[in-house]
Amino acid sequence: MKPITILAIESSCDDTSAAVLQDGWLLSNVVAGQDVHKAYGGVVPELASRAHQQNIVPVVDYALQQAGIQKNQLSAIAFTSGPGLIGSLFVGATFAKAMALALNIPLIAVNHMRAHVLAHFIDEPKPQFPFLCLTVSGGHTQIVKVNNYLDMEVVGETTDDAAGEAFDKTAKLLGLPYPGGPLIDQYAKLGNPDAYVFPEGKTREPFGFSFSGLKTSVLYFLQKNTQNNPQFIGEHLYDICASVQKTIVSTLLKRLKKAARHYGITHVAIAGGVSANSELRRELEVLGKQMKWHTYIPQFQYCTDNAGMIAMAAWYQYLEADFTNQYAVPKARFPIAEG
Repeated sequence: MKPITILAIESSCDDTSAAVLQDGWLLSNVVAGQDVHKAYGGVVPELASRAHQQNIVPVVDYALQQAGIQKNQLSAIAFTSGPGLIGSLFVGATFAKAMALALNIPLIAVNHMRAHVLAHFIDEPKPQFPFLCLTVSGGHTQIVKVNNYLDMEVVGETTDDAAGEAFDKTAKLLGLPYPGGPLIDQYAKLGNPDAYVFPEGKTREPFGFSFSGLKTSVLYFLQKNTQNNPQFIGEHLYDICASVQKTIVSTLLKRLKKAARHYGITHVAIAGGVSANSELRRELEVLGKQMKWHTYIPQFQYCTDNAGMIAMAAWYQYLEADFTNQYAVPKARFPIAEG
């Protein structure tokens, strides 16, 4: 019987990625970043889409080479249909559609946030259904109740800024280069997390998040303390980073704990770019032991945007013949439940 081989393409933001999966096993996962955005302190959508156009052919070619797969062996092609930057999405979607048409094979549109959750099924250990997944990135912060591979429900999400955005905006206020989130994590290890107290955002939603107030609080805090001491940030950088990080991580895990108790779920996971944060990973394990949870933390390579997770999601959609129209338009944002 011919194996099912899927080529997956991810281009939702500023990473161009391609992966090959065969019969549920990941054979390759190639990612090309974009350094051009560092000069601007954030992702510039137009520059991102242009870089995707330059990167996508060599990235796909290398992924196929690494997997030892020829194009005529492919059973389907998957692509990220959203959420993401619309220009970036179009590059990946257009390439995938053209290739699928040329090879006369099915096309699979994958929800980016669903793929982050399903990254947990690339390697062992794999979560048991139902489980809760705290999905945190630069653009999203959600608690997802995962009933099965294709049945997911968002039970809590941010009402304003995402956790990753809070990290990056704080880093910008501190004068740190982009991307600032990983630098805050790095510097926090050298600081005192109890040096300063910042407010945790509150919402009316029981499992909701709010991080815009934290950003404003940090801004006012820095303005007040640098007014009479311009060197304040440099002198206390590590403590500021540690205190801000503690606030963000504490907020995330408090809501996750509340949701787990409400639904009576003991299998708990994290996913998304912010799941690479060392304190979040460490504190989840500590909380998991206290609550007697089964906790699942993805490998670093599957935390940030990558086509491996797109391929994994596409595998389960392929088994259900969940294919898309080659002329479908990618969407910038849509609920995870729509797939």
